[in-house]
Amino acid sequence: MIAPNPWIILPFALLLVAIALAPLLAPVWWSRHYGKVAFGLGGITLGYYIFVLRDAGRALHTAHDYVGFITLIGSLFIVSGGIHIIVKGEATPLANVIFLLAGAVIANLLGTTGAAMLLIRPWIRMNQYRITAYHIVFFIFIVANVGGCLTPIGDPPLFLGYLQGVPFWWVMKNCWPMWAIGVGILLAIFYVVDRINFHRATRAVRENETSSETWKFDGLPNLFFLAVILGAVFVNKPIFLREAIMLAAALGSYFTTKKSVHEANHFNFHPIKEVVVLFAGIFATMMPALDWLNAHAREVLGQNPAPGIFFWSAGGLSSVLDNAPTYLGFLSALFGVTGSKNISELLAQNSPHILAIGIGAVFFGAATYIGNGPNFMVKAIADHKKIPMPTFLGFIFKYTLPFLLPMLIAVWWLFFKK
Repeated sequence: MIAPNPWIILPFALLLVAIALAPLLAPVWWSRHYGKVAFGLGGITLGYYIFVLRDAGRALHTAHDYVGFITLIGSLFIVSGGIHIIVKGEATPLANVIFLLAGAVIANLLGTTGAAMLLIRPWIRMNQYRITAYHIVFFIFIVANVGGCLTPIGDPPLFLGYLQGVPFWWVMKNCWPMWAIGVGILLAIFYVVDRINFHRATRAVRENETSSETWKFDGLPNLFFLAVILGAVFVNKPIFLREAIMLAAALGSYFTTKKSVHEANHFNFHPIKEVVVLFAGIFATMMPALDWLNAHAREVLGQNPAPGIFFWSAGGLSSVLDNAPTYLGFLSALFGVTGSKNISELLAQNSPHILAIGIGAVFFGAATYIGNGPNFMVKAIADHKKIPMPTFLGFIFKYTLPFLLPMLIAVWWLFFKK
């Protein structure tokens, strides 16, 4: 593979700047033209690979990854939109903590995307009388990211590692201490913040929230379609069979779900549309950043980097590059640095480094709206529900730095400092 000219990383940087600042500085213009920006910058990068580097194969590989990513995200969005969980609009801080903890466990069974799409609407309904941005942000932190690090099903980076040969149960055996510390710290912080919000609420709201909860479920036949999608994740050949199965399940769900369920969920395709468009640009423009990293791994990481280097490096890039391809990029970089010939040899000699890459990619995926696929989807649903969400930079400065970063430092200190 020919290393790209570093200047071609500029379209990716411009797209990140546009996603971060345009909704704040020119919201009306952005809502009308974000597709032109994403496709235009992505087109520049694709043109460079096809006509300058003569590497159409790299572009096709990225297109295949994008189709798989969007098919999974979109099918789970459609199927979860057909499941309506009826819950009262009152929740105490303790009830919220229990819900988020349950979501962190479920994320390892349904994947962070499946859990996020299934639980975000009832989470909003639980807290509808005092819903604020931090409710959505901590949901992104815990359910859509950190909670899913126990199994390869849980989070896309770990699933890619499984496809590369990392044993299925190796993940749970080695990741559970980080899961417990990470989820525990975030839940403790959330409880304190939510407790303060609870006491600021009116007396009527507080009294309602101490009453018993009522839960009802509608659209449960869609659990079958959800199981089909999750099973399809493990189908590798022939090409696009996995995506065809997921699409068939999504269509089956959409056309068999009662109209009343979709109406109760206020279901429409607007949230997924924005994700499809912006991530097309992200997948295209981030190719040179990943390829340059792979070509200069030893220069960037050193000859004998400590696990902590991989934790912060893979994590830092995962916050601005989608964390799944970033995981593969650093796994490839680890092969280049160590000279290992296969995954078994790499696991035997560099197990802490692989663990650092996986945990860094998963945990730092919560740092921005684009760090992990479900993040932007959850934000889009919250926007549709008229919940005042922070901007791209607001998310980082108001929530990532004061709340997520202390947890990341604690995990690094306890597990990857040496």
